[in-house]
Amino acid sequence: MLETARYQWAEGARRLETERLEGARYRQLAALVDAVVNELRRRVGQTFTLADLAAHYGGAEDWVRDVVLREADPRARAGIRDVTLVQDAAFGRYALGASDYEP
Repeated sequence: MLETARYQWAEGARRLETERLEGARYRQLAALVDAVVNELRRRVGQTFTLADLAAHYGGAEDWVRDVVLREADPRARAGIRDVTLVQDAAFGRYALGASDYEP
């Protein structure tokens, strides 16, 4: 499960990076990723392992969707259709702080 999760997190980061040329959309996506990272900090805490984070990943879709719905501007080019990208990129970024993280 951890290997699969890490692959998905890396793909999320890659997909986010491909949006960089789409200035406004990229900034909106990055803001949503930041919001999910903040929620991860609250839910997971500051001290965690990759396995801890992967355990939270399995049930995160509903609360990530709630964060995106709350934070996204309805007129924005990024929003609910991007939940998977936002979730994966946020978990990938947060994984960098895991006590057992290795690239």
